[in-house]
Amino acid sequence: MILLAAKPVVEKRRAELQSKTAELRNALGRPPHLSVILIGEDPASQVYVGRKSSAAIRAGFTSETIGFPKNVSPETVHQKVRELNADPRVDGVLIQRPLPPQMKEKDVALWVDPSKDVDCLHPENIGLLVTGNPRFIPCTPGGIILLLDHYGIPIEGKTVCVIGRSAIVGKPLASMLLSRNASLIQVHRRTPDPAALCRLGDLVFVAAGARGLLKREWLKPGSVVVDVGIHRGMDGRISGDVDTESIAGVPRALTPVPGGVGPMTIQVLLENTFAAASRRS
Repeated sequence: MILLAAKPVVEKRRAELQSKTAELRNALGRPPHLSVILIGEDPASQVYVGRKSSAAIRAGFTSETIGFPKNVSPETVHQKVRELNADPRVDGVLIQRPLPPQMKEKDVALWVDPSKDVDCLHPENIGLLVTGNPRFIPCTPGGIILLLDHYGIPIEGKTVCVIGRSAIVGKPLASMLLSRNASLIQVHRRTPDPAALCRLGDLVFVAAGARGLLKREWLKPGSVVVDVGIHRGMDGRISGDVDTESIAGVPRALTPVPGGVGPMTIQVLLENTFAAASRRS
């Protein structure tokens, strides 16, 4: 079984991005800048934000993290986003998910200026994606596509199964796979007998947020499996939505957790920020 590790892809694309960033600094008179808003003290979110900031700095960007307590009012955060939207020195703005209960995703998705929405969550940017004219590429789905392309795994003409329908992964990934001429199956918690549908997939993408959901009986032999889930157990071990022991010997390729989709997500975030800065130049 081939492990579709992100490391060689990220190293190659990071080197290319560093070179392009050096040129862009001369045109802009400053490096690209990413602002990240972090609400609360969720340990996982703090780790993710730290990795994004470190990766941005390695690429030659500047980056800042703006923290708020978990009980902050939506208006306080919204006002800060307005300031970042208006700041010509800021190229990308990201509000780290998950959001606290007092903030509604349908409202927050509208806050970031679409030209700075490097997470690609604003309805305008989703609309451009679906109609085939993307301004930005959704970070996790985009990273998945880049990973498959790097390893020469074809999408066109394949039957693909997406498990999950979130606005961050499942829905935009489905749209991107359709744009690559795949035949799409999408299953979710209300799907009767999802395993039977999943077994039709040449490529299976699991983004359900459920540890160990995908088992041997869900897969067609020789399929390719992309695991978007990430969970930390009581023993500190990290695993995904795939029961890796159960599926051993069935798929021909699998993304590792960690080291698969996660680093690709951050790489696409940086490439989106670079694209936003390039438009300003």
